[in-house]
Amino acid sequence: MKRIILFAVLIFTFSGVNAQLEKPVSWSYLAKKTNKNEATLYLKARMQNRWHIYSLAVKGIHAKTGFNFSPSKDYTLTGKTMEPKPVSRYDKILKLNLTYFENEVVFTQRIKLNKTSTIVKGKVEFMACNDKQCLPSEEVSFSIPVK
Repeated sequence: MKRIILFAVLIFTFSGVNAQLEKPVSWSYLAKKTNKNEATLYLKARMQNRWHIYSLAVKGIHAKTGFNFSPSKDYTLTGKTMEPKPVSRYDKILKLNLTYFENEVVFTQRIKLNKTSTIVKGKVEFMACNDKQCLPSEEVSFSIPVK
């Protein structure tokens, strides 16, 4: 009987640790100069199978993806952060059309350069969900060299 209880405790312990350590979204960043005074930032999210993140403009919930670029004298943002066309599905529980991305998505942000090279810093906030659960909203810092 003691072995059964010990086994059950170990299973619950390890399953709880696994859930806390789950990171279904990874980010990568790249900057490409379009001319000597402008560049485009590419912010790429790659989601594990069956996971998704919400679009920049999802309506009705507070889980949308958002970018916060740190102010700098080295550059200015040109326009808004852009995204490709998201998946749009009706959620029966929330009774809303939700827009999101699966597998991978590349967001872009144009900048005007005030120096020949700089580092663009900021944070991306997002929520990862699958068909069974949503993880707490996460904020990830980024630093993108522009040369």
